[in-house]
Amino acid sequence: MTERIAITGLGMISACGIGADAFLENILQGRSGIGPIDLFPGVAPPGRIGGQCRDFNDSTIKKKYLRPQRKSIKVMCRDIQLGVASANIAMEHSGLELNEEQRSRLGVEFGADLMLSPPDVIAKATFESRNEQGMPTDTIWGDKGIAQMEPLWLLKYLPNMPSCHISIHADARGPSNSLTLEETTGNMAIGESLRIIRRGQADAMIAGTTGTRLHIIKSINYTSLHELADPAGLAPEETLKPFDKNRRGEVVGEGACAMILEREELAIKREANIFGWILSVGSSCVRTPREGGNPRQALVNSIKMALKHAQVNPEQIGHINAHGCGAKDLDVAEAAAIHEVFGSLASTVPVTALKPYFGNCGAGSGSLELAASLLAMKQGLIPHTLNYETPDPECELNIIRKEPLKMDRKHFLKLSISRTGRASAIVVESV
Repeated sequence: MTERIAITGLGMISACGIGADAFLENILQGRSGIGPIDLFPGVAPPGRIGGQCRDFNDSTIKKKYLRPQRKSIKVMCRDIQLGVASANIAMEHSGLELNEEQRSRLGVEFGADLMLSPPDVIAKATFESRNEQGMPTDTIWGDKGIAQMEPLWLLKYLPNMPSCHISIHADARGPSNSLTLEETTGNMAIGESLRIIRRGQADAMIAGTTGTRLHIIKSINYTSLHELADPAGLAPEETLKPFDKNRRGEVVGEGACAMILEREELAIKREANIFGWILSVGSSCVRTPREGGNPRQALVNSIKMALKHAQVNPEQIGHINAHGCGAKDLDVAEAAAIHEVFGSLASTVPVTALKPYFGNCGAGSGSLELAASLLAMKQGLIPHTLNYETPDPECELNIIRKEPLKMDRKHFLKLSISRTGRASAIVVESV
């Protein structure tokens, strides 16, 4: 029998709200957090829309959710702040209290995207490094440029810093690790935590992710290199249409989500409020000389691996929480992978895609999507997909739309993929 790992606490910062109650209410009511953005100037992303965490903008709000780290906020970029705040909320939500001995059995596994500093942070140093032709050079940088940088600049933008701040505050003395695997990071942070607990190296883990595509540089990059949706003629919240025939592309967002994972006997002994059980994880990366990334095959590999390790058959899966980013090619690849694994069941198993609520938050998306299914399934429901109106023959899936779907089958899959050929899948058992 596969050892189950309990999920006993959830903390999220998203465009749909902060904390489990606000987040779930907005999801079940079909209220999207995608709208106009004001985090930075410019014309990117298209239509100046995205999933911005507006409730996290006010300094008073930040201090509320980052009170334990208030002296360290100055060395946290926004990505780090979102992640650390989500972990603080998750710890409080779980009610987990550990004695001195138990803290050596608490670990942290937290994922993030690569973090970029805004141009103005290095502008002065760059200008000071220019040669006679006006071009910055590395030789002058050493003499004049670097002196213009903030002394603690690097600490604000390292993707391993969320786990550092979280470990310090929680006094977590067990394993600590950081992952940077694009959109697949959420599942992988959960998966690594699962393995650590099963190996006997920890009894509890703080696992989660933080990420943003709403960044002045990243938004330009994604507008140029990815398929972002133009909202022309549509309201911002109607723009992202996963698996719909008329989908236009992705919408960028920001967000973070943390979960408290515990060994089953610990959770039951302390009578914790259990939101679900992690059974297994599967992951794959497939790249071919001609195609580059092959997300379809990577996802097929991941799903098969996750089902096998969980000892769960496709017939037992009550719903699939899909990646569903709204890009034409990636949605087709994901649908094809589901059909390859599920066969005739692929057109009947309920599928939900939740990025229309908060956008593609990079590393932060998968954890938020998983949390939505866990919270809704606690009420016997599966969240519905927003903006799905016209079925696409190339994505022949049973998309949940209009309203949440009642469901009593406990097992579900959470899928995540990236353009570079990475994929991850986890099998979850709800309560």
